[in-house]
Order: sequence, then C-alpha cells, then structure tokens
Amino acid sequence: MVKISIITAVYNNKANIGHCIESVLSQTYPTVEHIVIDGLSTDGTVDIIQSYQTHISKWVSEKDNSIYDALNKGISLATGDVVGFLHSDDVFDTRFTLEKVAGLFNQTHCDAVYGDLVYVSKIDTTNIVRYWKSCPFDVTKFRQGWMPPHPTLFMTKKTYDVFGLFNLNYRIASDYDLMLRTVGSGQLVCQYLPEIVTRMRVGGASNKSLKNIWRKSYEDWQALKRNKKGGLYTLFLKNVSKIGQFFIRK
Repeated sequence: MVKISIITAVYNNKANIGHCIESVLSQTYPTVEHIVIDGLSTDGTVDIIQSYQTHISKWVSEKDNSIYDALNKGISLATGDVVGFLHSDDVFDTRFTLEKVAGLFNQTHCDAVYGDLVYVSKIDTTNIVRYWKSCPFDVTKFRQGWMPPHPTLFMTKKTYDVFGLFNLNYRIASDYDLMLRTVGSGQLVCQYLPEIVTRMRVGGASNKSLKNIWRKSYEDWQALKRNKKGGLYTLFLKNVSKIGQFFIRK
C-alpha cells in the first residue's frame, strides 16, 4: 500500500485554506500525509492552519521565492511513496479520489497517475466553468501541445529524486517544464484515471494579467525548446486546445 504525500502551498488565502485541508482530511484512503507550506501569510491564514495542526503531518510558515519554491520545500519534506499537490484554492472531487489514485499505483506499480481537471467558480465549486478532459497516455502527444493537467498529476517520490524538482528559473511555467522533463521523457509508466480528480477555483496566477499571459507563453516556449519537445507550432496547438474545454460538460 503506497503512502501518498499531498503538498499544499498557500499565501494569504484565509478564505479557502480550510476547505482545502478539509478536502484532504475527508479522504477515505488511510495512508496520507498532508504537508502545508505557507509563504509567511499576514491575513490570518496561519491561524487557520494552526487550528488544524493536529491533523496536518507537517507545516511551515516562512518566506519563499515563488509557489514553485514552496512546492520544492514540500517535496523535500515528503516521506510518501507518491507525491501530489492540492493548491489552497482547490479541493479533490470526492472523498474517494485518493483511494482511486492509490489503487492505480498499487495495482500497476506505475510511475505517475493523472486524471481530469475542472475549473470551478470561486464561490461555488459545483459550478464548472471549464472542463479539462484528458486521455490515455501517449508520449508523442506532447509535440502536439498535449499535457496532463498538472494539478491532477501524482508521481512517485523517486521520480523527483531522478529527474529533479521544479526549476525556479521559470516563474509561471515550471510545472510545464517539469512535465516535459518527467512524463514527457518517455521513460515513465503513466496511468490515466478517467474521471475528475481536482476542482480548481478560477483565477490562477498565469491568467491574472496580459503580462502574465505573455510571460507564460514565452516560458512555455523556452521549456519546449529546452526539453526538445517542439517549438512555436507546439505552443500554438497547446493554447488552441484549451478552447474546447469551455464547452465540455460532465
């Protein structure tokens, strides 16, 4: 039975951090550790984390350089066989989510598991705004702009030991670089869980401004070149593929 480490990075999110922690606590799978990395919040987030400290495996509150720096800290603290992420705005789809993820790892001894992601209203997590329906793994699809939804991606701890952590030279697209470097390498056995794994509230950092959208596109292009997975045409396909996600419903 694999042990799953869930890492949550948070900064000044008093409104939602409790929902995130409760989502992890509600999981039926018994072998889970939850690591919370706070970026020295000043809005009362730390008070909420402290109120759950008997249920959280580990937590720290200190200044970090970026969300990826915080996630790297969490990975370094993780003692599980498998590492996954649940950002402070997000929740798992059901209380059985980790049980199903762990089931694939336990049954197939794979290196990575991913599923579907839905973007939901900030106020109502049952209101789906965008549905990222994924598909069975095919490493050749990376050159066509495909990638698994990173918030749903679980990988073995040993994968990080071999391939490394998030590259802090990327401010917005380090998750894309990590996926190109790991699951995109063709060296891992990856399994698709064909159902919603994570509900992600809209309003991510990469889409907060035109400047951020431009920077993400530039960083995506740099990551593609660095990992030799395509170029501008791949980036074009990656962005165009998102359009259909606004019309898919469960």
